[in-house]
Formats: sequence, C-alpha cells, structure tokens
Amino acid sequence: MNDVTRPTDPAPAKVLSPAAQRALAEAEARRADYERQAASAPKELGGRGGQDPARYGDWEVKGIAADF
Repeated sequence: MNDVTRPTDPAPAKVLSPAAQRALAEAEARRADYERQAASAPKELGGRGGQDPARYGDWEVKGIAADF
C-alpha cells in the first residue's frame, strides 16, 4: 500500500458551448414548468396508495390481480 497522500486539486470547470448552455437553460425551464403544473393539479381523493401501477407493473388491489 502507498501511504503517501497527494493534495487533491479541484477539477477545472468545463467550458460549455453556447448550444450546451442553451440546452441546460431549456431543460431547467421545462423542469420548472413541469413542477408548476404538478403543483396546480388537483389531488386524488380516495385513490389507491403506493407506487404508480402502470409504471411498476403492480395491478393488484385488495387481493385481486388484473393484468391487462
């Protein structure tokens, strides 16, 4: 083993092209818009708990499984 410690220099910041900067700004705007829409959506009352069944493939509710 090598017990010599080397000083860690912070990595230099990457220089982004104008197109990359524009893409990052657009992505941030899309995320903010999505969060705004999600916050303004009405809350579900009496819905099933847990994860989204369409996403996780779990169609079992109260012991009855439906696979469609």
